[in-house]
Amino acid sequence: MRRRQDRIAAAPFFVAAAVSYAANCALGTAVATRVVDTSGYRWLHHALYIATCTTVAVAVAAGLFLRPRAASRGAALTLLPAAAPLAVIPFAGTHRRRHPVIALAAAPFIVAGLLGSLRPADRK
Repeated sequence: MRRRQDRIAAAPFFVAAAVSYAANCALGTAVATRVVDTSGYRWLHHALYIATCTTVAVAVAAGLFLRPRAASRGAALTLLPAAAPLAVIPFAGTHRRRHPVIALAAAPFIVAGLLGSLRPADRK
């Protein structure tokens, strides 16, 4: 049996994934509505996309393999389908309506994974 201080909670990884996704969506929306002009630093949206994909992958792995496993496993399995729309995004094009629609398809899974990771682990 592991001692309490040996446990690593997976919830911070889910929070990081949700924050990264929200920042990426906010920047994409601001650029699409021409509130922000990123013509001088287009790499920023790409960097946020890479950060989002990475944090989602880390959150799923943390939920599946870190302790307490029972509390985080459900959240990881809930977040896992978000990988599909995130993988399709680079092939969707950027100047059509399908890009934001595909990007928003990941939102329910990211929110559900976040809420699932924040549940108390000692429920019976």
